Formats: sequence, structure tokens, C-alpha cells
Amino acid sequence: MPDLAGVMKRVVESEMCFSTAVQHNSKFSNRLNQQSLHDSFCSILPGLPDDIAMFCLALIPRKYTPIMGAVCKRWRMFIQSKDFIPVRKETGMLEEWLYFLTSDIDGKGSHWEVMSSLEGKTWMLPPMPGSVKAGFSTVVFDGKLLVIGGFSVNDGIQSTSADVYQYDARLNRWTMLAKMNVARYDFACTEVNGMIYAVGGYGSDGESLSIAEVYDPDMNEWTLIENLRRPRYGCFACSFGGKLYVMGGRSSFTIGNSRFVDVYSPEGHSWCEMKNPGCVMVTAHAVLGKQLFCMEWKNQRMLAIFDPADNSWRKIPVPLTGSSTIGFQFGILDDKLLLFSLEEDPGYGTLIYDPAAPAGSEWHTSSLKLSGPCLCTATIKA
Repeated sequence: MPDLAGVMKRVVESEMCFSTAVQHNSKFSNRLNQQSLHDSFCSILPGLPDDIAMFCLALIPRKYTPIMGAVCKRWRMFIQSKDFIPVRKETGMLEEWLYFLTSDIDGKGSHWEVMSSLEGKTWMLPPMPGSVKAGFSTVVFDGKLLVIGGFSVNDGIQSTSADVYQYDARLNRWTMLAKMNVARYDFACTEVNGMIYAVGGYGSDGESLSIAEVYDPDMNEWTLIENLRRPRYGCFACSFGGKLYVMGGRSSFTIGNSRFVDVYSPEGHSWCEMKNPGCVMVTAHAVLGKQLFCMEWKNQRMLAIFDPADNSWRKIPVPLTGSSTIGFQFGILDDKLLLFSLEEDPGYGTLIYDPAAPAGSEWHTSSLKLSGPCLCTATIKA
């Protein structure tokens, strides 16, 4: 194994290499195209075993990973590989960033921004491809953000989508993945054991769906699985203990809200159901640690917490006075739950809930303010 001084020297040389690449982007891009085949057979860092080289590259701050991806094909392959995040974790260099979708200034569109700390400094992501949509779902997997389905309205005509777009936080770019088998919106979606599930929602004709399907990221392929026992829309999903939980929303075969939790076992390829004594019509939800946090439309001043260990619910008050019609969107950062107010109001700032804090001091307010209304959030560690 090389000495530490030699290793760090190569890290510095590598950082200088991709910094120079940025300054001479066009010339470098031409050279990159000419040598891409050669690069695929080269060492990651000449003179070092690949495992040591990967360790060295993992020490470089995350903000430079898009630049690293432009240096050579081998670096880009490593950044995009399944090895990248485990090696980053081993080096202690994993960084957690909060991504959020917010409305444009004119209110006619939306854009994604990212925030790296509770200090509130944000910057914009490249524009997402496709038309502006509502009713879509988001999932985070392997350092990537997937935006799935939804509907758009053009000239008064609504169009339901099966499109799937992926934002790669390591390379700061969007790509399009395989479409779902069924176009849908207002559906449940989450990741379980490395697979992504889309369940229920509304279809192209406005009908409520019981259809479920699963996406395999390695194959870039969606496959239909066993249907729900009843159609379900406006619902949400989460993963606990290797199983898929679908909660809340409504069913066309019941009056009022759905009071069942549909649970899917990937191993058994089957659904079962259990009574839901907790939340039904959920306006915001987030999984923090091993618990699910929810807020219901009928009670915006209570936080409902689900513990899957014993299928129990408990509720705690949100420390706010005034109108209960002002709702919140959740975010997760630094192992804390952030509550962003959905309306501009001097009395409603950003609340932070710390489940690890001593009893009585879990809540505090923050000066953190987003650039516009928060439509949805996603937390990515990479």
C-alpha cells in the first residue's frame, strides 16, 4: 500500500486535473470523446490499485462530483456505480442535501432547488425535462431522485403521464427512464429493498386504480404485480421491515376515507391488510429514522407518529396558534423534521422537530426561509 503522503499527493493532483478541465471545458470535451474507449481500460488513478484510488476520489467534496464526471470515463463510471456511496460512507464523506420543488416567481411553473444545511443557502438545479406536472410522486434511490407520473394541463386538456425522470445528484443532470406500464397521478410510491413501487392513483380516464407495478433500476424495467384488493387514490406509501405500506387516501368502494393499510410482501408477492387507527387523509408525510410522521387535513395542529414495531400511533401537538387551515410540507435534514408553512404569514415560519431532543425541547423555530412555496421535498445522501 502506498504511503499516505503519496496518496494525498495524487488526490491533490486529481483535484487540479478536474479544476483545469472546467477552465478548458470545450477542448477537454473533444479530447474526452477521442479517448473515451481508451479511458475505459485505464486505471482510475495511475499507479494505485483501484480500491485505493476509489477511496481517494471519495474524499473529494460532493460539490465537485459533476466536475469529476467530466475528467474521464473511469471517474464517471465510478461516480455512477453502486460502489460510490458505500465508499463515501466508509470515508465519512457522505453529505446530506435537501431538494425541494418550489413555484416560479410568476406562479406559472416550478423549479427544483437544493439546500446543503440548515443555514438556508440554496441553489437551483437544471430544469427538469417534460411539461410541468402535478399529482406526481418522488422517490430517492442510490443518490438519485425519481419524479414519476403526474398530469399536465395544456389548452384546458388534461393529460396523464407514465413518464419517469431521474435526477442524478452526483452528475447534476436529468435523464429519462423507462415509462410505467400505466399512466397515473395521485398515487402511492416508494422504494423497498432496491425496487420502486407505484400503487393505485387515478388513470388516464380519471378512474381510480387498483393496479400496482414495480421498477427494477438494474433492468430499467417496470413489471405489473398483484393488484390491490380495492382501488385507492390520494394515498401514500412507505417501507418498513422490507415490506410496502400503502396508507390514507380514498377508495371508490368505501364511503369516506380508507381506514385500511395495504401491506405488500415482496417475498410472498402478495397483499394483506390491517386496520388503520391513525391517519387517513394525509396532507404531508415523512419517514425519519424508524418512524412515520404524518399530518391530516382535518387537524393541521397535530403531528401523528406511526411506530411499525408495534403498529401503534401517537399524536403530539404542533406549537402554533392561529388558523388551523394553514398546512405544512415536510422536509428531512440532519435527522430533524422540518415543517415549511404553505402560506406566507408573519406568524408562520419554519418549525423544526428533533425526535432525539430531551422531552419538552423537541420543537424550535428557524429563520430558514425557502425562495417560494414548498411543493415537495426529497433528501439525498451521497
